[in-house]
Amino acid sequence: MSTPSSSLLTVLDLVPFGQTGPEHRFFALRLSRPDWPDWNRWRPGQFVMVRPLSFGLEIPWARPFGICHMTARHLICFFQVHGRGTQRMAKLVPGDEVRVWGPLGNGFAMEEDTPTLLLAGGMGIVPFVGYVNRHPQPWNLTMLFGHREPLGCYPVDSINERIPVDTLREPESGDLDDFLFSLQERIRDNAEQHGLVLACGPRPFLLTVQQLAARFGARAQLSLENRMACGVGACLGCVTRTTAAWPVAATRETPVQVCTQGPVFWANQVEL
Repeated sequence: MSTPSSSLLTVLDLVPFGQTGPEHRFFALRLSRPDWPDWNRWRPGQFVMVRPLSFGLEIPWARPFGICHMTARHLICFFQVHGRGTQRMAKLVPGDEVRVWGPLGNGFAMEEDTPTLLLAGGMGIVPFVGYVNRHPQPWNLTMLFGHREPLGCYPVDSINERIPVDTLREPESGDLDDFLFSLQERIRDNAEQHGLVLACGPRPFLLTVQQLAARFGARAQLSLENRMACGVGACLGCVTRTTAAWPVAATRETPVQVCTQGPVFWANQVEL
């Protein structure tokens, strides 16, 4: 895990994606690159805490965003408008200043020669943009992406340029049968290849992946989307319980902070 640091960054642009009503709700936020020591050692799956200076005293807490991608020139975060904070962020313009601290947490495992299945649900696609761009052998990667909003709302093209992506849309919560069947088949096939499964998305999705990985004996990592306030383990607002497989005896079968011990965990080491 990299040592986190704080940077004051400049908004380069805010690009809307798709449109699900009268207003855009999905955005790629491109910021100037943080002046982190060894900045290129960030790992896909890590996140940053973002707080525009325009929040003032009105909105005291920063917002956690998975690192979508980072280059020598910029940091990209991708977000969906949900509440007051992201509504304000959707009005950012080039030149605005944003306080960012990170990189935070642990990222996904990257095993160059291992067949790796990426499983994303909704906004869980975000960390895989950086993952496929940083992977030295992308031909070992495949992806299954389940989503409810139109495909144009998500940064799929950035991934599809490098690896094959199969997408399944679930417009209603009950339209799950095809997706669950595909999940089962993909995880079983990956387990037979002694591969690696990486998943990010909402809790019910991760719970299904966890159960299927256990059934087929697949090695799997899950990126949890618990709500976070501080991002550094102080507020204890994002805890999850570990299992008997957790490697640290002192915290085995007890709650641990997702922000510092995760957000990426081995599937057999946490309870959902």
